[in-house]
Parts: sequence; structure tokens; C-alpha cells
Amino acid sequence: MNDLTRDSDRLISEGRRLRDDNRNGGRHRMVRSIGKGSAQAKLKLWAKRGGMFAGAVLAILIAMAIAGAVLGGIGFWGLVVAFFAALGAAILFANFPRLSVPQAGDLNKGTPRQMVARTELWLEQQRPALPAPAVQLVDDLGVKLDILGQQLETAPAGHDAIRDIRELVGETLPEMVQSYTRVPPAMRREEHVGATADQRLVEGLGKISGEIDAINRKIADGALDDLAVQHRYLGYRYGEGAGSGPADDAGAPQEQAGS
Repeated sequence: MNDLTRDSDRLISEGRRLRDDNRNGGRHRMVRSIGKGSAQAKLKLWAKRGGMFAGAVLAILIAMAIAGAVLGGIGFWGLVVAFFAALGAAILFANFPRLSVPQAGDLNKGTPRQMVARTELWLEQQRPALPAPAVQLVDDLGVKLDILGQQLETAPAGHDAIRDIRELVGETLPEMVQSYTRVPPAMRREEHVGATADQRLVEGLGKISGEIDAINRKIADGALDDLAVQHRYLGYRYGEGAGSGPADDAGAPQEQAGS
């Protein structure tokens, strides 16, 4: 009986929190891109929708022109039909085709740029189910994933970081988020084996974020080392004193003799 009472109290408390959140507009009412990869995927989708809408409008105009030629004009009702046809096309292509959200098992497939875009889109879809501190970490992950994608594009195919990041992004990250979302919302703030589900998720995402940052720095350090080597070579080959070779010394007496 006491367990049922506690469960009822907890459910009522969760309901009140949800009610208050909805009154304030909802915690996740605005879906924004967490990184450039997902933003570009959405931009391509809107460009595709725009092209399909433009094609539909062109088809409506051609149909009205043909009808006008055959009937000797379309009249007022013809214009009304054309207007509502264009309006229907606008409503249709504002919502279709829908954005294709990748499955968790597909995150680490494709090129590094595709992997980053997929991961960002997937994380955006999971964000409404996450607690506020985790949402902030997800937003930070978007920035780090953008940097990572740029660096992996130029990294050698056999670079250790590519294998590590595919395991981290393609396996560890989705498994952790999915494990959290499988916990009933009413139980996510209950302590279990020393911590709540919310706390474990935030801590895990923080570790993943830190590891991605470390991989970014490792790749950047390699590039900086290459740049330093090239700079030293240029200083040796073309820097100060590079022109004081034997040939230059040999030319000096001839110039003096000619004077």
C-alpha cells in the first residue's frame, strides 16, 4: 500500500512538472540545429521542398493557361481554384518530404562528414527526452562534432582517431542515450546504486564530450607538428643566411676585380 502511495505521489509530481513546463511553452519547444552538419541537411531538405513547390506552381499555371485557351478564359472561379491549388501545394511541401532521421546503428557509416551529420540529426531527435543539463551537453557536442568532422576529412584513412571516434560516436553514445530513454520518466530521478539515471546520463555525456575534445586536440597536435617541421625546413632552406654558400663567395672576388 505504501509503495502504491509513493508511486501515485511521484506520478502526480511528474504531472505537475509537465503541466508547468507546458504553460511556459515547453522546455524543448524550439528544435534548433546543434551543428553545421545537421543544419546543412535541413537546408538541403528545404531547398528540395522549395523546388517541388515551384514545380507544382508552374504546373498549375500551365494548366490554367491551357484551360483558359480551351474555354476562352478561366474567370473568377478559375482564379479561385488556382489560388487554393497553390495554397494546397504550399501546405503540402512545407511538411513533405520529411527529414530522414538516421537509426542509431547507422551513425558511424559513410564518410566522416556524413557520420557527423547523422549523429547531430539523431541527437536532435533525442533531445526532447533528455534532462536540461544533458541538453546543454548535447548542444556542446554539436560544436565539437563539427570540428571533428573537418579534421577527420583530412586525416589519413588509417588514423587511430578514426577507429576510436567511430566506436565512441557510433556505439557508445547511442547506447548510453537509448539506455536512458528506456528508463520510465517517473523513475529517472530515483537513486539507483548510488546515482539517478539523470546523473549517470549527464556524467556519461560529459565523458564522451571530453573524449571527443581530446581526439580533436590529438589530431590538431599532429597537424601542428607537421606545420612546425615545414617551418623549420623553410627556415633552413630559405631563411637568413641561406644565400651565403660557396657560390656566392666565389663570385665576390670577380666583382671586385672588375671594378
